[in-house]
Amino acid sequence: MTHSYDLIIVGGGPIGLACAIEAQKKNLNYLIIEKGAIVNSIFNYPLYMTFFSTAERLEIGNIPFNCLAPKPGRQEALEYYRNIHRYFNFNMNLFENVNQVQKLENSLFKVITDKSIYEAKNVIIATGFYDIPIEMNVKGEELPKVRHYYKEAHEYAFRDVLVVGANNSSVDAALECWRKGANVTMVIRKTEINNRVKYWVKPDIENRIAEESIKAYFESNITEIRENEVEIETPEGKITIKNDFVLALTGYKPDLSFLEKMGIDLSDDELKIPTYNAETMETNVEGLFLAGVVCGGMQTHKWFIENSRIHANMIMDYITLK
Repeated sequence: MTHSYDLIIVGGGPIGLACAIEAQKKNLNYLIIEKGAIVNSIFNYPLYMTFFSTAERLEIGNIPFNCLAPKPGRQEALEYYRNIHRYFNFNMNLFENVNQVQKLENSLFKVITDKSIYEAKNVIIATGFYDIPIEMNVKGEELPKVRHYYKEAHEYAFRDVLVVGANNSSVDAALECWRKGANVTMVIRKTEINNRVKYWVKPDIENRIAEESIKAYFESNITEIRENEVEIETPEGKITIKNDFVLALTGYKPDLSFLEKMGIDLSDDELKIPTYNAETMETNVEGLFLAGVVCGGMQTHKWFIENSRIHANMIMDYITLK
């Protein structure tokens, strides 16, 4: 039996939930399909991560996000979004993976998952970007010692740890591992720590590098990873250092092939920005919408919770107007 809906929302992150809230307000028959836990990306963040945004900028559905600290952390965000679900009681299927979205001749969409088949008049893709790491494409990257995700520092205490990158995730990991007793080295492609690093953290990492508590190689790249060492290309030439773990926190990207399979056009340049109407969020496929980070293609820093919550209102206003 095929289940039919006015709207299917692919992705149960904060923006997917915001879309569901607006759908409820418009009395639309909707379903959220999420391949993991509710707000799965936030669940997979480092245990002690602190958001750049303040609590009120992470709010959805006009439900206050109460937080004692100036900036909320991962645990507080998970608690908040769980309470959002308790309040709105979303129609939501968790741990169900969407494999295919097809536009049918009758203008409906067929949504095929690993558990069922659904039909919908409209589909919103709000899948974020945290599921596919950007790989370094170097020899030895497949070794178990190489991690593209970082959870907490305890595992790396008293070990030789190489952290790749100079963004928030890399800086947080380097500082936490160093404070737990790791011997930390950073490999940074550019000439300095990224300006987008949280303003209260950036001086900390810069001071640790300046005093050589954390060794940093700027304008450098890993060329090979071996079982007990890593080879690095630096401005002064190649060097080899002793190593137990590599935290390759080089960023993440949306599943762009998934968008293309649905018929969404992407820009020809390296940014791969999907085609959509900036006023309605509808893609070049009628009835198929984008919301949240996925709208930016490879520009994953362009959209985040606080500036893409509005997508939910824009989409729902347009759907009900139609």
